Amino acid sequence: MNKKIFALLFIAAGILTFAGYAVSQSEKHPVQADETVLQAQNDQSAPIPLLAQKSDTDIVTPPEEKSYLKDDPKAGDLYTQAELFSYALTTVQSEYVDEKLPKELIYGALGGMLGALDPHSQFLTPDDFEELRTETKGQFGGLGIEITTRDGLLTIVTPIEDTPAWNAGLKAGDRIVKIEKDLTRDMNISDAVKKLRGVPGTAVHIMVLRESEGKLLDFDIVRQIIHVQDVKDAHIIEDGIGYLRFAEFRENSYEQIVKNLRQLKEQGANALILDLRNNPGGLLNIAIDISEIFLSKGQTIVSTKGRHPSQDSISISRNKNNEFKEWPVVILINEGSASGSEIVAGALKDNRRAVILGVKSFGKGSVQSVIPMPDGSGLRLTTAKYFTPSGICIHDIGIKPDIIVERIYPELKENESEDAEPSVLKNGLKDAGKVFDSVAEMDAGLNPQEQEKKKKEAALKKRISEDNQIQSAISVIKGIRVYKTLSSEPADGSPETIR
Repeated sequence: MNKKIFALLFIAAGILTFAGYAVSQSEKHPVQADETVLQAQNDQSAPIPLLAQKSDTDIVTPPEEKSYLKDDPKAGDLYTQAELFSYALTTVQSEYVDEKLPKELIYGALGGMLGALDPHSQFLTPDDFEELRTETKGQFGGLGIEITTRDGLLTIVTPIEDTPAWNAGLKAGDRIVKIEKDLTRDMNISDAVKKLRGVPGTAVHIMVLRESEGKLLDFDIVRQIIHVQDVKDAHIIEDGIGYLRFAEFRENSYEQIVKNLRQLKEQGANALILDLRNNPGGLLNIAIDISEIFLSKGQTIVSTKGRHPSQDSISISRNKNNEFKEWPVVILINEGSASGSEIVAGALKDNRRAVILGVKSFGKGSVQSVIPMPDGSGLRLTTAKYFTPSGICIHDIGIKPDIIVERIYPELKENESEDAEPSVLKNGLKDAGKVFDSVAEMDAGLNPQEQEKKKKEAALKKRISEDNQIQSAISVIKGIRVYKTLSSEPADGSPETIR
């Protein structure tokens, strides 16, 4: 890190040197176009330069052309080009119609430079840098969406579950084309985030293009403090098949998932459906740790390859206890699964440790290093790309499932949401008996908290029964069990009992 800072300081010193030179040259040689125009105004017989006839454009004669900048094959050298940058900087500072602070110009130049690299690299002002820190701690204000730039458009990677964006109906892949009255054309991610976030309780209007439907859709969403619960809905579905929904990879995610897995094991689970749908990723080291839970010692999890050999790395499993090694695992992914989700899915797929089911993932497989600057700002810079154990680059490609199953949503009746709790009289008098069940529960002395818990369990059971991808995963696990039974039958043909 010290080397990087020293290098940046060295470049800055060079820029300041060139800047001083450019200022001195501009003082020695005033702008030639102004002299020509003034001479023409004083001498009516003098011909007015053709290019100066436009009333809204003043064509300034450039300084003496540096031939080496044009013809020298080394013109792309950083220090050679620094003179061009320093001249442009001093020219803007001295000639721009409104006076600008040097900090504004430098920050703007850094933002443009980082933004020109790729959709994920960006310059972070001190406020942006602090905001990024807040995000990784699991609590922040906003709508609850992860966004990136794809094909030049702001794109929703995924809405975070149980957030205003999720509840409003935003979907992975939606293109944000308008925020309030501002079109998002040429808007970078940092500016978009600032517009989307605000005081909790206030509303923001956005317009999205949903390409799958060919429609422009309007949403008015109320901002909230976003509390991220990483592990959700941990329970046994049936026949010892455990289910975990994993929302995001954050600082304490590893401890949460291990705790929930052990609880499922105590309840009799011996197989797992790990739901990574709409999981946008998060911290790389947490994704590696969670992959390690299911892999044996020595198996490759992920590799990263950068520009320099020092940036290349291979993460190897150090798991010694293999507590869940024998569990059949199915991982669910979709177009909203990105980054850390793709690392876990790729690692378990290539090591033949899990069956991947769903649709192709998002394809966000690059490593961003956050490099702090001396003034409290920072650089979020793409420094490497992820590769699965088999050598496949995740970036812009994604993880292809072993079994492709498109999500089929049940038809909802009017005024009914997908996660709605089952109504007591949903089917009229045919379900009238449920009224008496509810009364019996009240007579049994169930407190409001217990009643609420039972309602949530009923809603979860309903949702899982109507989720065709989860039902397909259950069938896959049952098929794995049958295969294990058949492959382990002794020679005399009598079957053995397989857990």
